[in-house]
Amino acid sequence: MRSIRLRVDWRATASLLGTVLKYLAVALLVPLTVAVIYWEDIWVFAVAIAITVTLGFTLERLDPEPDMGPAEALLLVTVSWLAVAMVGSVPYLLAGYGTASTLANPVNALFESMSGFTTTGATVMGEISTDQHSHALLLWRQLTQWLGGMGIIVLMIAILPELAVNGAQLMKTEAPGPELQKLTPRIAETARVLWLVYFGFTVLLAALLYGLHLAGFAPNMHLYNAVAHAFTTLPTGGFSPESDSIAAFSAVVQWVIIPFMVIAGTNFALFWHLLDGDIRTLLNDAEFRVYAGAIAVLSAILAALLYGGAAPAQELGGTTAGNTENALRQAAFQVGSLMNSTGFATSDFAQWGPTAQALLLFTMFVGGSAGSTGGGIKVIRWLVVMKAIRRELSVTARPEAVKPVRLGGYVVDEDVVRGIMVFTLLYLALFGAATVFFAVDSLRVGYELSVLEAMSASIATLGNIGPGFGMLGPFGSYLGFPPETKIVMVFLMWVGRLEIIPVLAVFTGAFWKR
Repeated sequence: MRSIRLRVDWRATASLLGTVLKYLAVALLVPLTVAVIYWEDIWVFAVAIAITVTLGFTLERLDPEPDMGPAEALLLVTVSWLAVAMVGSVPYLLAGYGTASTLANPVNALFESMSGFTTTGATVMGEISTDQHSHALLLWRQLTQWLGGMGIIVLMIAILPELAVNGAQLMKTEAPGPELQKLTPRIAETARVLWLVYFGFTVLLAALLYGLHLAGFAPNMHLYNAVAHAFTTLPTGGFSPESDSIAAFSAVVQWVIIPFMVIAGTNFALFWHLLDGDIRTLLNDAEFRVYAGAIAVLSAILAALLYGGAAPAQELGGTTAGNTENALRQAAFQVGSLMNSTGFATSDFAQWGPTAQALLLFTMFVGGSAGSTGGGIKVIRWLVVMKAIRRELSVTARPEAVKPVRLGGYVVDEDVVRGIMVFTLLYLALFGAATVFFAVDSLRVGYELSVLEAMSASIATLGNIGPGFGMLGPFGSYLGFPPETKIVMVFLMWVGRLEIIPVLAVFTGAFWKR
């Protein structure tokens, strides 16, 4: 019997994965420092660091001089996100050990960790407060989203020369969107530029939020909360150490966060051009114009619905009927949050009327921009899909016509058009299959789930959005789902963050066989 020769050097991939995990241990020093400050859970993060470092060095020994090709790069990205989520669940497991915490369950711990690193924002944590969980554990929860926002592998490319060799392939696999814009001659420098812009906006938001606290506009936005929410706004994550999310803070805080959610859903490469004094690139970008216009139009429509009474008077969101400022703020915040997959909330939109909920469900499908930290299908893909459909209608009517797909004055390569159509079809197919599975599996265990809730659970995990409708609303939880459903959700969050095709490609025989 002829043996099968693998075309992928799995030892090289495992060795480089060890390097990634070794540097993840450095990130664990942040919550360890907070643990020392508050004198809480010090042993949890000390043990987690020891486990992570040991695992990292062990994997590195499999191949002291790894050689990475395109196949190894693809495998590294897909495996890294799963491995990082598994290692990231260790602090949750240790903190929950011997307690009644929901995180003592390995499936729940993995769900929370994957939701963090993929910036989904769905939670199974139960009550979220510093009374129930340590400051250090909640900050680790926030930090996982910040690390996953711009991309763990992009960060590794920026600091590790051995990964920069095939950095373009790595970034192409990990970065959200159909194409990678190279900002500098060297890919490692491009990675550093993206992380520098990302870091700068994070610091700016934290400073503004804490400044509001010092000025007396946000009494509970102390330094810990300012940093924690900056960590999850720019990566469009949505985790909050407050059980009421952003509704726990003043209207001024909410208005400050709205533009940063919009920024997070914008292609970060455009900001680099803007900082370089090139504002025309931003203003002339077709995707940005549609993205900004969609937010404005959807916010205006939703504000009109809220002003007309689509939302009941609520303790958290306040009355929007007849209240212009609150209707505009609630509409702009929820549209900005859900379109960019942030998942923050200032009102329980699960209690809104059906028209407003249908509008928000549509918003979830739009997505942010390519090259942003936002999830979803992405605006640029919808643009190409619509233009491709219009071309097919035109060519059907006039078969002799030659009409390439154009975007922003440039012809879109046919391979790119095909890839976008395949991705969109897979995305919608996975959404439909997951919706059916969630509904059926919930019936199996007697967990009541409406069709809207099943749909919102599917799009919220696959699109890395977080909250849904009904019991999965912004102040709800995914805790009640059976373990099998949570495992499927973990898979959806994983493939959704890496935009489906790279992960599914690894599961094909063609990827492994020569």
